[in-house]
Amino acid sequence: MRLIFVRHYKTLNNASQKIMGWGDAPRVKEWEGDLSFVDKRLHESGVHVDVVYSSFLERARQTAMYYARSRDMRVIHDVSALNEVNYGSLYGKRKRWVAEHFPQYKVDPDFVHPDGESFSQMQRRSVDFLLSLENKHRDQTVLVVVHAGVIRGAVCHFLGLDFARHLKQKVSHRYIGEFRIEDGVCHYYDELGKPSSFAKSGAIKVPFTVPRGRVRGAAREPVAAGRMSGELSRDPTRRGPSKLLQPSVVGAGRRTFLKGQE
Repeated sequence: MRLIFVRHYKTLNNASQKIMGWGDAPRVKEWEGDLSFVDKRLHESGVHVDVVYSSFLERARQTAMYYARSRDMRVIHDVSALNEVNYGSLYGKRKRWVAEHFPQYKVDPDFVHPDGESFSQMQRRSVDFLLSLENKHRDQTVLVVVHAGVIRGAVCHFLGLDFARHLKQKVSHRYIGEFRIEDGVCHYYDELGKPSSFAKSGAIKVPFTVPRGRVRGAAREPVAAGRMSGELSRDPTRRGPSKLLQPSVVGAGRRTFLKGQE
């Protein structure tokens, strides 16, 4: 299975360094420039997309629809298991303020944000869902439109990096990450768009390859598609924070048909 990760369009909260999480915010005026860059790079790299997945959050869903329309695709699959980390009541606060008042922020991956979840919980639910996709899309290319936190979690899991040390790595809105997964193990990783700070800092060298005889980022037992560690307590497309409920709740995904293509 080939996973192509891209990030959603830039929002006003992203531009002003405010916490997002499960809340949303309007997009910036120049939002389309980043998506056009990514779309062009995908075409130039010869990436043929078979299916599109996104998180349940509006910024990711709208971005996924943009790429689907560019390829005359009829449907996207949006699932809450791919949501950004739930920052709970920290939604909308400036990141500098959060770092001053919660020193565990982006330091301890097991720190549970007020009324939210931890980075480790987010990594677990998103990676488990990604692993479950191999049963459906073993020989296909899957475009995954998600968030910086989800991307960091995937890179650390599949490339065998310590999550705590890399919580502050930067992932641009022009990032394109390619993961080749076989039997739950990543054997190849490359960055096709604007390099992440994982690559810029030397934390990894791209392309990154793992010989078949080595097991790196070994798969945990995947859960069925749609499983996650939490469920939205209200409509996730509305702005504002969403409280995380019981960690064992199953979050159902859905298919979204593009307008005019039902």
